[in-house]
Amino acid sequence: MAKRNFSRESRLLTPESFNSVFKDPIKAGSPSITVLAKENGLGFPRLGLIVPKKALKKAVWRNRVKRIARENFRNAQDKLSPLDFVVIAKGPAQNLSNRDLDEILTKLWNVIYRRYKKLHVPLSDPTK
Repeated sequence: MAKRNFSRESRLLTPESFNSVFKDPIKAGSPSITVLAKENGLGFPRLGLIVPKKALKKAVWRNRVKRIARENFRNAQDKLSPLDFVVIAKGPAQNLSNRDLDEILTKLWNVIYRRYKKLHVPLSDPTK
């Protein structure tokens, strides 16, 4: 089993990293969370979190969403494509249970994966 951690190299840390994802991303969303993704060329996925104070007023709500998103990413990272992911939380996330947030994130990773694979379908061999 692969070691699952959320080290510094697994995070988006600079504004340039975030801005590259915002330019022509693969999108998946729900009423409470939006996920943007962009190929990173590194061979492993990375995660960035945006949990605005305007959407989630209390720090405990923001911290809970970030904690659940990091844990879900940590558990799923060996199955994820080599993309940079940005998770953006919205106001309705504060009313969801931890399990619901986890399930939504899992579904959104799958949607991103399907859309990424659709964009990167290998061309068939013309000799066959």
